[in-house]
Amino acid sequence: MDEVKKIIEEIQKGNPAPIYFLMGEEPYYIDRIERFLGENVLTEDQKGFNQIVLYGKETSLPDIISQARRYPMMSEYQVVIVREAQHLSRTIEQLQTYAQNPQPSTVLVICYKYKSLDRRKKLIKTLKENGSVVFESKKMYENQVSDWIRRVLLGSGYKISHKASALLVEYLGQDLGRISNELDKLKSILPEGSEIDPATIEKHIGISKDFNNFELKKAIAERDIPKATRIIKYFAENPKENPFVMTISLLNTFFAQLLQYHGLQDHSPKNVARALKVNPYFVHEYQTAARHYPMRKVSRIISTLREMDLKGKGVAAPAMKQDDLLKELLHKIL
Repeated sequence: MDEVKKIIEEIQKGNPAPIYFLMGEEPYYIDRIERFLGENVLTEDQKGFNQIVLYGKETSLPDIISQARRYPMMSEYQVVIVREAQHLSRTIEQLQTYAQNPQPSTVLVICYKYKSLDRRKKLIKTLKENGSVVFESKKMYENQVSDWIRRVLLGSGYKISHKASALLVEYLGQDLGRISNELDKLKSILPEGSEIDPATIEKHIGISKDFNNFELKKAIAERDIPKATRIIKYFAENPKENPFVMTISLLNTFFAQLLQYHGLQDHSPKNVARALKVNPYFVHEYQTAARHYPMRKVSRIISTLREMDLKGKGVAAPAMKQDDLLKELLHKIL
């Protein structure tokens, strides 16, 4: 992300802002900026007296402001990091008074995770007007995560196939921190310049390249009944690695997008990718599925998926084994 790069470059130049207000649903970049500030503003010798970490659950705005107004000891700066600041949401506007006239020798880092303040709030305006940094880390869509994986690896001298990046997203979700840890693992094993493919993912991360929700979705889209049957048999034999709730969730998303596809007037790959928020590489799956599943059938399948989701949770029905749930699910879809 270009904004993160600019923030880090300014810190590297020795020009830290007086306040960093880091907010948003995606914690990965908030953690990354906080960690970089904690590691680079002060030397190791200076940190003992001049770096303090507070937690939103255990502190208050007056205490934070009091700490921020202290002077550093034998150092140009002191760094005050407030983690879990979202727990101070009821009183966070009290920071505005300090933001109007921040202590020049203090770098105050507010980590306000999993939510964002309205940018029209006086606090946000005051922060921007007085040289502080306001950074919002937004949650990425699934297609954006795949692109993010490719950019991260490319920046480190690696490549990854579309299918391999989709496998990672399907298995790890949109948790950038978790994905980053797995990418670091791969980079520590593979020589620079390597291309990561599904076989690499299967070998080093443990995700089956042939038996996963991504391949099940593709088999269902193509109405490849033998392949879909083999996959659900594997799922039934390995329930811990392939929980029913994840399968239902992915299929529900796919058919909801397919319903949206049917409602589009422009079925060009570019427009479909934009409307469905998917990678253009996978648009052909929706084109294929649309031929097999007309709009009325897609609507029925979405209702079936909701019904099966309740069955899987044991709601209004006796608990069923995953094997039986998967067989019934596949039968009703196909």
